[in-house]
Amino acid sequence: MPQKITKRVVDQLMPGETVWDTEVKGFGVRCRSSGAKYYGLKTRIGGRQRWITIGRHGSPWTADSARADALRLLGQKAAGKDPASERDHRKQAVSVKELCERFLADYAGTHVKAKTAKDYEHLIRKLIIPALGRHRIADVKRPDVSRLHHDLRDRPYLGNRALAVLSKMFNLAEQWGLRDDNTNPCRHVAKFRESKRERYLTNGDLKRLGDVLAEAETSNAESPHMIAAIRLLILTGARLSEITTLRWEHVDLEHRLLRLPDSKTGKKDIVLNDAAVEVLRRLPRALDNPYVIVGGRSGQHLVNVKGPWGRLRTKAGLDDLRIHDLRHSFASVAASMGESLPIIGKLLGHTQAQTTARYAHLQIDPLRAASNAIGAAVSSAMNPAKKVSRRKKTRVRL
Repeated sequence: MPQKITKRVVDQLMPGETVWDTEVKGFGVRCRSSGAKYYGLKTRIGGRQRWITIGRHGSPWTADSARADALRLLGQKAAGKDPASERDHRKQAVSVKELCERFLADYAGTHVKAKTAKDYEHLIRKLIIPALGRHRIADVKRPDVSRLHHDLRDRPYLGNRALAVLSKMFNLAEQWGLRDDNTNPCRHVAKFRESKRERYLTNGDLKRLGDVLAEAETSNAESPHMIAAIRLLILTGARLSEITTLRWEHVDLEHRLLRLPDSKTGKKDIVLNDAAVEVLRRLPRALDNPYVIVGGRSGQHLVNVKGPWGRLRTKAGLDDLRIHDLRHSFASVAASMGESLPIIGKLLGHTQAQTTARYAHLQIDPLRAASNAIGAAVSSAMNPAKKVSRRKKTRVRL
């Protein structure tokens, strides 16, 4: 006999029995031969009668929550959807690990540069798959993402990069039809605050580093190509990979340019100053190697930079100096000499003005010197009898 399904009714069910609800048509509960009791909805879809299993009695499924889900399924049917097919789709849904593999193969392998793809893979293998790999894509909720992100709070930069990669993957999952639209669980997960590290070489730092490079060159303590790489990084503001992977065919000494066919921002020319040209002209060229900065293996470029750089900076008393800080130092010298931000951006190969804007505060010294000179001239004109001293503008030299 149909009756309202309640906890008491469910508890009294015997194996093989089924009870149909009086409030929601087609909603029922079955007791299997094992004694397990399952809620479900029997309805006709596409001319066929279907039994859609809602869930097993017990947390989280009660008579009331299962009845509410049955109403939801009937609502989907009324909207022209097939709740049975959606259930089957959920059963076959891929896991986050499978999404990661597809992301690396179909997206990272073709849409980003090789280094970026390598960084993505590192984050995925080391952080995302261990934390979420076994979850089904449709089951991942914001708390799951927040937990992963929070666990990396002691490494905020890494945590934010992992969050960004995960968000991109879930956006693609929606595009690929693996998850409902506008359900990215990374939304509204607040990023950690990252402290921008700004380390610039002072004139004293430059002198100490220069002395160490000269000593290493004289004593053959380090490879001449490693020493040349450090000098080129300081003198051009280039990125490390742009120098270590530089080929001689891309060096145009006649026009004083490095004509890079590809870089982080695409095709790029790097202007060579006199000092950088001298470094390249003095550098021994390996006949069997196309690279400017020769590595330990025949025909390969320099790969092991961390070790030699660590030794050189330690000797110079610059233990806190990262090799990327050489690029920042090039820009800081340019800014302190009064060069405009657009010019600095061009020299560094920035594509966005806001990227160069980080050096704006360093332009205060030439502005102050100019203001002092103007003030002195005005004061001298207003008080010709009073001698006003003028401070000579100094220029920082590499």
